[in-house]
Amino acid sequence: MGQEVILSVVGRDRRGLVDALASAIAGHDGNWIGSSMARLGGEFAGIVQVDIPAARREAFLAALVALGEDGIDVTVRGDQGPQASAAGGPAAHLHLTGADHVGIVRDISHALALANVTIDQLHTQVFKGSMSGQDMFAAEADIVLPDDLDVATLRDALERIAGDLVVEIEPKGI
Repeated sequence: MGQEVILSVVGRDRRGLVDALASAIAGHDGNWIGSSMARLGGEFAGIVQVDIPAARREAFLAALVALGEDGIDVTVRGDQGPQASAAGGPAAHLHLTGADHVGIVRDISHALALANVTIDQLHTQVFKGSMSGQDMFAAEADIVLPDDLDVATLRDALERIAGDLVVEIEPKGI
């Protein structure tokens, strides 16, 4: 039986970075279960969920350390004790757009936390507005709502963060 580990990976963006990581995993009979990776600001970063045979774990960890010689920094999490249970409740997709300003991700994440909303995935970007040329902020998030949440109340709280923030919350799987 394998052991599940979570890897956080960061390295200067270059060809072959994912291949080097995938080769280390496969070379130790590991299974790449899931990942989220992106290039940001000249760096390549990601999170990878891996199942590795217990008998190969130590050799696998040594191989990950060796990746550091190639400029790929890997942090390993696993064997952290009992895993937190997954959030229950209806799934939804959150889409936000509006003028960018300092602290917007903090303000949005705080509003979600106050409403007991769990974030499964979050993608953000700043881009130039097509008409005004001003910096605009966009976020896409897969979220899990508590069963007793009034979606209109959450939408209102998020819209108060910035006067021109457009908030869409759509149920998933319906």
